[in-house]
Amino acid sequence: MSSNNHIVIMAGGIGSRFWPMSTPECPKQFIDVMGCGRTLIQLTVDRFRGVCEASHVWVVTSEQYVSIVREQLPEIPADNILAEPCRRNTAPCIAYVAWKIKARYPDANIVVTPSDALVVDTAEFRRVITQALDFTANSDAIVTIGIRPSRPETGYGYIAAGAAVNGSEICKVEQFKEKPNLEVAKSYLAAGNYLWNAGIFVWSVDTVVNSIKSYQPDLASIFDKLLPSLYGADEKSAIDEYFPTCPNISIDYAVMEKSPNIYVHPADFGWSDLGTWGSLHTHLAHDEEGNATVGNVRMFDSKNCIVHVPENRRVVVQGLDGYIVAEKDNTLLICRLDEEQRIKDFSAE
Repeated sequence: MSSNNHIVIMAGGIGSRFWPMSTPECPKQFIDVMGCGRTLIQLTVDRFRGVCEASHVWVVTSEQYVSIVREQLPEIPADNILAEPCRRNTAPCIAYVAWKIKARYPDANIVVTPSDALVVDTAEFRRVITQALDFTANSDAIVTIGIRPSRPETGYGYIAAGAAVNGSEICKVEQFKEKPNLEVAKSYLAAGNYLWNAGIFVWSVDTVVNSIKSYQPDLASIFDKLLPSLYGADEKSAIDEYFPTCPNISIDYAVMEKSPNIYVHPADFGWSDLGTWGSLHTHLAHDEEGNATVGNVRMFDSKNCIVHVPENRRVVVQGLDGYIVAEKDNTLLICRLDEEQRIKDFSAE
């Protein structure tokens, strides 16, 4: 484990597709989605053990979630929890933490990861991440993690991988692709060199900062102005003033699609972004009828359902096929799994 390794966890999302379990007050990254006793953000930190010390773990989140992060991750220094005053997508989020890390740790080598994904094989995950960190430690390369697809998935972006570099597992990126339709996704699967974009990036802090300065100079100038305030008593007031002026742009558009030094490490460690009830159903243990349950649940004459309820509720389900049953804070959802794209409409006030 290198003392230069740092982990940045992006934890500002609201997880609206997992309503009512996930709400704007307590989104899915702060919930024990898997029923394993650990929330998704806690599982994210857990899988980096041995890669990075706790004092080098950083979380960027919304102001309203800072207290939840402190409660769930007490081992992380309070100064490493950065509060965004408003949502401005991933490029400003990464710029904020990169400028802050560089000010104190100029030799840092950084992994940027979402807070709400699932990884089944954590040993393989650590092996892949360590190889990527070794690759970026003394270069200006950016390494993304690409997941070998197991099906023609239309819900993920893709990365077209080129030839491997110097006999390693890491490949040059040929192109990033948007979420495809089913026919295009099938062609990607058949081609064999297309990978799911996991949204995990590995790069040195110099590469992060220099890339943003090169491709997004307006964004960089905002954080250059903020630099004297970082780690100071006026950091919060300065961030509250300047952060809302940042452009609303993803790191993919801001940097990844512009830089010539983008590489990908193909990986297979049981990854899912857990973006929907359907994906959660896939990853939970099933009974003989294909039902997946979290909580105090009994199933009768039902199949292919997912039921997720608090432990203090006793729930009995009879006669359902292919349904979501979810309850939290006196809100109950009963919805067909194949209609889950309508959940955002159901949750609207």
